[in-house]
Amino acid sequence: MEYDLVIRNGRIVDGTGAAAFTGDVAVQGGRIASVGRVTAQGRREIDAAGKLVTPGWVDVHTHLDGQATWDSLLMPASNHGVTTVVMGNCGVGFAPCQPTAEAHDALIAVMEDVEDIPGTALHEGISWSWESFPQYLDTLERMPHAIDVAAQVAHCAVRTYVMGERGARNEPATPEDIARMAAIVREGLEAGAIGFSTSRTQLHRTRDGEVMPGTYADEAELLGIGKVLGETGKGVYQLVSDWDEWEKEMDWMKRLSISTGRPVGFVLFYRADEEWERVQRQLEYVRQANAEGAQLVPHVGARPVTILMAIDGTAHPFMFHQNFQPLAALPAAERLAKLRDPAVRAAILAETPPVLGHPIADRLAVEFDNMYPLEDDPSYEPRAEDSIAAQAARLGVSPAELAYDRLLENDGKRMFYFPVFGYQTHDLSRQLAMLQDPSAILSLSDAGAHCGVLCDASMPTFMLSYFVRDRERGERLALERAVHLQTQKTARSVGLLDRGALKPGLKADINIIDFDTLRLHTPEVVYDLPAGGRRVFQTAEGYVATIVSGEPVYENGTPTGAMPGRLVRGSQPEPVSHAA
Repeated sequence: MEYDLVIRNGRIVDGTGAAAFTGDVAVQGGRIASVGRVTAQGRREIDAAGKLVTPGWVDVHTHLDGQATWDSLLMPASNHGVTTVVMGNCGVGFAPCQPTAEAHDALIAVMEDVEDIPGTALHEGISWSWESFPQYLDTLERMPHAIDVAAQVAHCAVRTYVMGERGARNEPATPEDIARMAAIVREGLEAGAIGFSTSRTQLHRTRDGEVMPGTYADEAELLGIGKVLGETGKGVYQLVSDWDEWEKEMDWMKRLSISTGRPVGFVLFYRADEEWERVQRQLEYVRQANAEGAQLVPHVGARPVTILMAIDGTAHPFMFHQNFQPLAALPAAERLAKLRDPAVRAAILAETPPVLGHPIADRLAVEFDNMYPLEDDPSYEPRAEDSIAAQAARLGVSPAELAYDRLLENDGKRMFYFPVFGYQTHDLSRQLAMLQDPSAILSLSDAGAHCGVLCDASMPTFMLSYFVRDRERGERLALERAVHLQTQKTARSVGLLDRGALKPGLKADINIIDFDTLRLHTPEVVYDLPAGGRRVFQTAEGYVATIVSGEPVYENGTPTGAMPGRLVRGSQPEPVSHAA
């Protein structure tokens, strides 16, 4: 017989965690037909000698909900080897939504304020060809995509749709409200939602200083909606929390998971050094709860919670200075010219930064010992002596002066790495420890969101190029482990058993990678969203090909124009031909 595609002589890392081996992969009809020694020919053949052959990355934490309705490529996820994205995380999304301008504006405002996605881009790009969640899925299905997309029903949208202003103001839900919300979630799950998500963190605030709808939902509401997952036997439950009362929070999650038989995924991070013990105790709680029948899944990032500072970005040390304010709205080139004026520089540096009373914003202007310039070969594990404060001390200048001048380098494109939480040890040892926990999955790329402050969609590339190959400051990850964390393990965490491994019968989503040359480029601010919207964008090199359902969608970093991506409606069973 003749296969559609044969990839030959690659170093196969199959996504299961098994040891890598040299062999071939044959593809037929969008599925993997054979792995190992393939004697039959392919209508197309790719020689992968000296290259890695892995499953495509499965990214379970993105905010591409709006972008997926206008952008076929779904960058920056797709240009980092991602072949499946899951949207609707953290309780934010765009369906259901009342068919009014006011309702549209309200959901866009939440997404802009909470996820830092330019409202102008969302207003320009979203067509609002839906009201219900099933209609939103239908819109996604009609849109051509290079990669697969899956969506969760978001609590904020459901609560606002059912309760109106009462929901937006976080008033308690009545039993009738809960019943209506549960019915909408049920409808979404039956139509193909991959789960339900909610936010319980006070970090997610609107421009008015209010937490987003659903943040203070009580147990009756959380469990009343969550029970639908058990009744339908469908979907995952996802949340983000501050963990101020972590044992109480974990308790209802455990009860929900056991009673429904469904997975409950949660974002795991810590803010202060003293919270590291809580993280360790939380992971132990997960091990015990899962031994009792729960399915609790910690979602861990490859990097700490981070802000990338840039003059053209959302955040930098001088953003709140009175003498900078008139420059903020100027076009980038004009702003840069003004900032290079010695008189403007002197006026801004002469100011004392205002105290705003915000736990993060106030740090941005003064915490120079936690700002690290991203050089042309960007480091996300800098040493304390690499900080702006340490560099300034060696040069005999003030940290503010050095920060100002360095931000203007590269025509104003220089960025600072500012780990907001989780970098107290000045290394990534704790991040690695969380990733190595058997219950954890790689998550939190936030692809499509936080457009002015980060591009963590590059985390899959970072995992291989740094944690596997380049790290010198501590333990590295085994290649097979790093691939497993972002393929089979992430796919299974959301019920996608038809992908994530290079096994016969599974979906032919594949990356071919030149491991020796794989590297991240320095992130930069670009203006390529609808209405000229701004985002931080990061590219990579080393991806020889990214293949979706057997069709190459990228070759040597360039899109091929193929659009084999599809809407994934709900969990997907393991094909019978490969059932264990």
